[in-house]
Amino acid sequence: MLATVLFTDIVSSTQKLEAIGDHRWRQLLDSHHTRVRELLHRYGGTEIDTAGDGFFATFDGPTRAIRCACAIRDAVREIGLEIRAGLHTGEIEYQRTKATGVAVHVGARVAALARPGEVLVTSTVTQLVLGSEIHFAARGSHTLKGIADQWQLFAVVA
Repeated sequence: MLATVLFTDIVSSTQKLEAIGDHRWRQLLDSHHTRVRELLHRYGGTEIDTAGDGFFATFDGPTRAIRCACAIRDAVREIGLEIRAGLHTGEIEYQRTKATGVAVHVGARVAALARPGEVLVTSTVTQLVLGSEIHFAARGSHTLKGIADQWQLFAVVA
């Protein structure tokens, strides 16, 4: 099935944990998770997995996925957290509740390259949202670990 994958990750989470302690971190992480889940629901995303402080979700279209990623970024800033996010659209396979496929790996690699506070997308995503009034800034050509070819990446500009 064709889907847009979204990966988010809290920036400098280990340092934040160390600075505020386990109990306060758990409260902050719970608040983060609540906000992310509310926004996934609002924008029609499906939570696939949470690994520590990151989310993996799918959407049936890239425009809502981008808007959701930007809303998550803004919402968690309100509680003193910064995220990075990566998106890609491609074919995925569902195995029960898990999503797999090359598109999933591309999305994860893109998220890993995002700067703090950045929503980073592939050129595939930019082409699919033409006319949506979402704007992008080129971030250059990148090699994604384990993925063939060079990938043109773009940051969402608010």
